[in-house]
Amino acid sequence: MSKMLDDQVAIVTGSGRGVGREVALMFAEHGAKVVVSDRDEAPAQQVVSAIREQGGEAIMYCGDVTASKFAKGIIEETVSTFGRLDILVNNAGYTSDALIHKMSDEQFQAMLDIHLIAPFRLIREASPYFRDAAKKEMEQGIVHHRKIVNVSSVAGISGNVGQANYSSAKAGVVGLTKSVAKEWAGFNVNCNVVAFGFIDTRLTQPKELGETVDGVVVGIPEKVRNMFIERIPQKRAGDAKEAAAGIFYLSSPLSNYVNGQVLHINGGTYT
Repeated sequence: MSKMLDDQVAIVTGSGRGVGREVALMFAEHGAKVVVSDRDEAPAQQVVSAIREQGGEAIMYCGDVTASKFAKGIIEETVSTFGRLDILVNNAGYTSDALIHKMSDEQFQAMLDIHLIAPFRLIREASPYFRDAAKKEMEQGIVHHRKIVNVSSVAGISGNVGQANYSSAKAGVVGLTKSVAKEWAGFNVNCNVVAFGFIDTRLTQPKELGETVDGVVVGIPEKVRNMFIERIPQKRAGDAKEAAAGIFYLSSPLSNYVNGQVLHINGGTYT
């Protein structure tokens, strides 16, 4: 029986853990060949192994998405292995919080680099396999939709205390998404963005657990975390699978006439 993503090839950045991991597993379950990408090899390899154990196809490409040669490297590896690219999910990211008067230039730039510049570079590098491939298909009367899904946040829509850098970058992702959608819609490319609210990941776990990214402790102080959850109309955080489901929808044929849109996945939070 055919599956919704049969024979399609997908890159998912930041897919060794959390939402990205669930996206990669969901894609593979529905027939996609997946390129699992993460900074850390161990979790990425675990995802690849899990996909292969279920009879799926996956490879690992590890590295820092902010590195200047990362985009070219992962696209070339993908096409060299699988011969094509159909779905690009720009999911990798982290937070580096501080109040504005205490925030360094480096903190601000780091959030732009990973949340905005890295997706831009990946989309640009993918253009031959999206725009140019579509031109050839269209000459033959073939309509094949390719998908780009970027990841934003409620912070990118409404701002957030202590996250001027993250909020600015995530707002930029929305503008990038809408611009790509307008430029590439004529090539049967759907470019959309999910804006997550409070999703249970290592970035929203209690800060007291002490987990770090690049030496920076990530998470939210438990007292503040509980306050955020209490404000959510559904009175709970979303889980990684619920978040991944939105990305799956925007990557699937179900969304072929959805373009340049922001899909809010936030339990009803609009503040």
